[in-house]
Amino acid sequence: MIRLHITAEGKTELNFAKKVLAPYLAGHNVFADERCVLTGKNRRAAQEHRGGLLSYGKAKKDILAWLKEDHGNECRFTTMFDLYALPDDFPGYDEARFQVDPYKKVEIIENFMASDINDSRFIPYVQLHEFEALILADPRQLEWEYLEHDKPILNLISMVGGQNPEFINDGKDTAPSKRILKEIPEYNKATAGPAVAEKIGLPVLRAKCGHFHDWLTVLENLGNTQSRCR
Repeated sequence: MIRLHITAEGKTELNFAKKVLAPYLAGHNVFADERCVLTGKNRRAAQEHRGGLLSYGKAKKDILAWLKEDHGNECRFTTMFDLYALPDDFPGYDEARFQVDPYKKVEIIENFMASDINDSRFIPYVQLHEFEALILADPRQLEWEYLEHDKPILNLISMVGGQNPEFINDGKDTAPSKRILKEIPEYNKATAGPAVAEKIGLPVLRAKCGHFHDWLTVLENLGNTQSRCR
């Protein structure tokens, strides 16, 4: 049995990990829990503030703390951070920024993160380009959450066409979430996003989103005895 700790950028990724990833991975003998990245503490009130990727420094500190809290060989750690609006203090950011190939960009950043954290149990993952790329794998499923939005949903379907949804990110006004919000202003990332992704289903998400598929393949194979650290 493998225990997998997922550090999520925000509530959207947290809910997706909890509702979609964890039940699926349990079938592969990988039991996941998740929490948002720590962004601050109120020591007087003994409160933690989680959610929002403010800097790599804060994310690193939180990841290292979890690695220290659970140091067993049977546990693994991963992230679910968006490449879109990634803080520029991430290791490998400068090396990746001029890459034209999005897959090369995330490969560079993930490799630098792995080297910086320096723990064989850590599996960095950066989403191309943000969570909503998963929604654009099949925008038709938005109708489960947004009835009577036929025209906006058709616009999204037409916009995506046959292109790879992981490549959709042209700027701060045209990233996947911005495209959805333009058509459906009431779109709620944290609640509707994970629910729609669940309706789309992992088989479609994996078929349309190659980087996501590769990450999930690594995670589901963690339960194999040959994958374990010794």
